[in-house]
Parts: sequence; structure tokens; C-alpha cells
Amino acid sequence: GWGGGCGRTRASGPVRPARPSAKMAAHARFVARTVMVRGGDVEAAARGLNRILSTDGIVDEVKRRRYYEKPCRKRIRENYENCRRVYNNEMARKLAFLMRANRQDPWLGC
Repeated sequence: GWGGGCGRTRASGPVRPARPSAKMAAHARFVARTVMVRGGDVEAAARGLNRILSTDGIVDEVKRRRYYEKPCRKRIRENYENCRRVYNNEMARKLAFLMRANRQDPWLGC
């Protein structure tokens, strides 16, 4: 037998991963971070990869994980990042409103 189990039988068929979507998501992230080297120009490809990784925040995370971050400092940093994210979203929303082409003049007759 199977060595004193709880009465369950082994499932027949191939063993599949529990979440195939996680594998596909990881693959999509890998493809998004793939850089083609054109004409043997490795330096340009490295610059492109560094730009991609810095916009994803991976470079900052690697620098941050180089040393231990105390829980208090981590909370302070996360709160700062949240405030900055809220501020940037609000400013982007306001700028998008101001830059609209067909916006009515708020001060008619002035």
C-alpha cells in the first residue's frame, strides 16, 4: 500500500501545478524584462535592462535588501512611499484635468 494513509487513494493522471496562472504570470514578467542585444551592443542592452529594472523597482529593492531594515524604519519608509504615491496620483489627475483640450473656461468674462 501507500504506507498507512488515511484511506485516500492516489489520484490517477498527470500531476499538474496547483496554479498554472502563477507560472504564466512569472513567464510574462520574464518576457517583459527580456532585452535583445542588437549588433553586439551589450552596453546599450545593459542600459535598457537597467532602465526596465529601475522602473519596476527591482534595483531599489535589491539595494534595500542588502542590509537588514529594522521594522520601525520599514514602517516609516512604507508610509512615506504610500504618501508619495497618493500625492503623485492626485497631481497626475489634476494635471490631466488641466491639460484637457475641451475644458470650459472657469472664469467666463474675466
